[in-house]
Order: sequence, then C-alpha cells, then structure tokens
Amino acid sequence: QVQLVESGGGLVQPGGSLRLSCAASGSFASITTMGWYRQAPGKQRELVALITSGDSTVYVDSVKGRFTISRDNAKNTVDLQMLSLKPDDTAVYYCNAHILVPPRTLPSNYWGQGTQVTVSS
Repeated sequence: QVQLVESGGGLVQPGGSLRLSCAASGSFASITTMGWYRQAPGKQRELVALITSGDSTVYVDSVKGRFTISRDNAKNTVDLQMLSLKPDDTAVYYCNAHILVPPRTLPSNYWGQGTQVTVSS
C-alpha cells in the first residue's frame, strides 16, 4: 500500500505564510510527478503546482511568484511554500503523486487526504 499524508495547513492572516508538506510512505519503486491541488467551496479542483522527476515546475497563474514547490527524493516528500497568502487561497489542499508500484509497470495516481488552508482577516 502507498499513502500520501499532508501536513502544515491552518489559519493564517492575509499576507502570511504557510508551508505544506506531503510524505509518501509504503512500498514503491519510484515517484515521477508530484503536485499540489486545491479545491475551494463551490469551485472545481485546480492544479496549484507540480514538479516533475526532472525538477521542472508548473504553477497556476494565480500563485506564480508567491508559491514554491520543491521535493526531496531521499525523503519522498514534496513541499509547497506559500507566501503572501490571500483570502482567495482558502481551500483544501491535496497532495498528488504518480508512483510506480511493482509489479505494475506504469505509475499510478495517488491522493492525500487533504489539509485545510484558511486565509482570513
């Protein structure tokens, strides 16, 4: 079994910062792409940021310049550093990863349970 567990969410004032972490555990061969998604009430889930195995990154326009995604392959973790938070950033944030789990030969999609981020004055 493979699990993704997020941490670091909470309540913060506008302009504040949070750092989300996601750790993968279990038995697997490798992790390819890792990313963060978020879903606000009444909104569709959207990609916030992703990072590939080659450390290429992609950000949604609304967070570009404020958020930074990074990964630690030795620890099987991915982080999302969030600066200058805005009320519109309020959402449940989900960790996502494509993980190769033998004997399967293609990566499978895994999701964390989600962590709440609330930005409010």
